[in-house]
Amino acid sequence: MKKYLFYSLFVILAMGFYNCSSSDDGEPESEPEPTDPINTYFKDEVKPQASVACFAGAYYHKAVTSKDLWLGIGGTIKLPTATFDEDRKNPSKPGQYLDNPSIYLGGNMGGQETDIGLTWEVIKDEQGNISAERKAFRPFMRRTSHSSGQASNYSNAPAQKEYYWYPGEEVTISIQIIRSGVLKFIVDGNGKHYESEYECAGYKQGTRGEFKRVNAIDQVSNEGKPTQATNTKVEGAQWKGSFLFRMYDGKIVKTPLHTGRYTDMRCPDAMYFDINSTEAEQKIGAESVEINGAGY
Repeated sequence: MKKYLFYSLFVILAMGFYNCSSSDDGEPESEPEPTDPINTYFKDEVKPQASVACFAGAYYHKAVTSKDLWLGIGGTIKLPTATFDEDRKNPSKPGQYLDNPSIYLGGNMGGQETDIGLTWEVIKDEQGNISAERKAFRPFMRRTSHSSGQASNYSNAPAQKEYYWYPGEEVTISIQIIRSGVLKFIVDGNGKHYESEYECAGYKQGTRGEFKRVNAIDQVSNEGKPTQATNTKVEGAQWKGSFLFRMYDGKIVKTPLHTGRYTDMRCPDAMYFDINSTEAEQKIGAESVEINGAGY
């Protein structure tokens, strides 16, 4: 009799546990909030795609997020050194080449694409003379047009020495939605600082969109066309870490752009890239990026 009572009690308790562990409609309950969402994943965070098609016209490594409630992106990088293909000089601009290195951020929100960061540019010396050749990394901002009627735009930081950065220098760059239709762009490092507000009508808090971090060899007047063969290489780029902005618990936080938060794009083919990172670096969005138009 005691054995029977014990068995009955066990069955009742087990049935009660089953009922408490399942929702009324038989579906499993939603996942609980992760214990460390900032460094892992937020509850209901959209995961990135396994792959994304390349857009022709340049050699580039892009880390692109999912379309989610991101508010911006940033990172710290040691700037690379470019060795140019002497057979690819720009015939219309003596002293310049048809390949050009760039390090930039950006994204796509509300149907509007942005590229915002640093590109290898001409400089103006203290006498006001503009160099024939490109000599320094300089901030630039680019947006496509928007359905609101906002026109496409391309602009640079002023040609002043406090806005020039050079290979080997370490800089932190970021873009962040600070109010509806406005991105704040910051470049800071090596005792220099550039900051501006850039109007981008498609970028709004609470809107789903994607953000990107890019290392590239751009090619002059080649956007959308097949990548041109080159021996140009860009070496020594080292991301020390990168992050995304997101609203969490009522405040804006920086959350690591770890490898689980982006699609790794190597365009036009992985053979042109040598990218390395340790397991610890992968957790904070850090990696080295080498690009060689002749391949590895």
